Amino acid sequence: MRIGYGIDFHQLVEGRDLVIGGVKIPHHKGALGHSDADVLLHAICDALLGAACLGDIGVHFPDTSGEFKDIDSKILLQRTKDLVTREGYAIINIDASLCLEAPKIKPHIAAMQETIAGILGITTRDISIKATTTEKMGFVGREEGLTAHAVCLLRSI
Repeated sequence: MRIGYGIDFHQLVEGRDLVIGGVKIPHHKGALGHSDADVLLHAICDALLGAACLGDIGVHFPDTSGEFKDIDSKILLQRTKDLVTREGYAIINIDASLCLEAPKIKPHIAAMQETIAGILGITTRDISIKATTTEKMGFVGREEGLTAHAVCLLRSI
C-alpha cells in the first residue's frame, strides 16, 4: 500500500471558465493556469504521482510546454493513471477537499465523482470530495484564488 498527498492553488480571474473535477461550473470567475486550471484534478494527479514516487504534475506535464497549453485536465488525469498503472499500482480511493468562497460546490460533487471515477476506473464510492471556505480570510476568502488537497491510497498489482 502507498499513500499520496497532493495540493494545488490557482488564481481566480474574470474571463476564464471555472472547471473543477472535470465539471464546468457556472461562475463569474474562472481559474487561471496554463491548462484549464482544474485545481482538483491537479491535486489528485499530484497525490497519485507522489504515492507511486513518480514526481509531480510539473515533471510530467510542464507549464513550459505548448503541448499542455489549455489542455483539458481530464487528459492529464488519464495520463497520470496510466503512469501509475505502468508502475504497478491500482487506485483504492481518493479523498479530496476544495477550499473556495464561491460558488457552492455541493450541487456539483456527484458529477465530479462520476467524471473522476470514469477516468480512474474506480467507483464513485471510492472518491470523496468535500468543500469548505476560509470564512472570508486570506486570498481564498477574498475570492482571489482557490485550493484543493487530495490524498490517495494505492495498492501493488
